[in-house]
Amino acid sequence: MRRHIIGAFTCAGVLLATCAAAQDRPELAEVQRLFYSGDYQAASALALSIRSAHPDDLDSYEIRASALHFEIKRDLKDAAGKPIPFKQCVPCPALLKEFLDETPKGQAVARARLRANPLDDTAEFFLGKLDLNYVWLYLATVGRKTGWSEYWEARRSLDAVLKRNPKHVRARTARAWMEYIVDTKTTFATRWLLGGGSRKRALEWVRESAGAEADFYGHTEAEFALWEMLVRERNIPEAVVVARRLAKDFPENKELIAFLKTNG
Repeated sequence: MRRHIIGAFTCAGVLLATCAAAQDRPELAEVQRLFYSGDYQAASALALSIRSAHPDDLDSYEIRASALHFEIKRDLKDAAGKPIPFKQCVPCPALLKEFLDETPKGQAVARARLRANPLDDTAEFFLGKLDLNYVWLYLATVGRKTGWSEYWEARRSLDAVLKRNPKHVRARTARAWMEYIVDTKTTFATRWLLGGGSRKRALEWVRESAGAEADFYGHTEAEFALWEMLVRERNIPEAVVVARRLAKDFPENKELIAFLKTNG
């Protein structure tokens, strides 16, 4: 059962970065809608305008970095959907340059907030998520083994948030991705150096996130994570069920449509 807390419901503490996006921050809600509809270029442009007007806005830093990452991820495939080398991707170097410009700016804002208040869960989550975006892009998308300092900072940050607030859905989803990436994209020796990873644990955690109470986009993030992991695990029947739920809310998402056309 999908459980959202939106509209008239009240967010509990700092479960997510904000629960008022759809009400009090319509521009952020629009960025999120564009992102999950698969319009990464438009999401990136709108997020840039938000953070240009509000330089301390961590939401816009993180979602712009995510949008740039997913643009690169999409462009690293040919017309048939097969992977291509980074050096053959014409738009990728410019997108990567933007990503590498955006990420440290967001990290600096988050670290400054944590220096002022070490118990700021929102800042700590976003620091971990920005670090994870960096690790995910290089290790899982581009295929370069780099970003180890970002990995450890992300792990410390997300674990700290979850220790204080075990119901932080976005932190749990991000932590699940760390487990999955380490288990599936590194050698045994590297996994040992990174403290281990478990795809089984990752799926367990992301299922918990998808079934937990969260605002609409926190829930959506967990559902998309669950869908992608299920596809990677070749659990197509369950992935179809999740994709159908997502397609009701994001009918413009071409990847969902193509997946369901082929499998559902």
